[in-house]
Amino acid sequence: MIEKPKFDLEERTQVFSENLIKMCKLIPRNNVSDPIVNQLIRSGTSIGANYSEANGAASKKDFKSKITISKKEARELTLIFSTIALNTK
Repeated sequence: MIEKPKFDLEERTQVFSENLIKMCKLIPRNNVSDPIVNQLIRSGTSIGANYSEANGAASKKDFKSKITISKKEARELTLIFSTIALNTK
């Protein structure tokens, strides 16, 4: 029997993406929030996609490149969440 890793990042990033989309559906849409929500969804869902791609990488260089993209998108999410918090009244 194959034991599942304790921290299954593919599953966790998938669940994160699903929860992020659900949360975004709750945000009131207007001219200010629309571009922020769209970027949030793109960045949030790409973390898991790039992580999955990294796991299938053909080389260490390819793996590092895709992991770096995931890290960049995660950092971008922090900026987007901060903007949403500042603009929420």
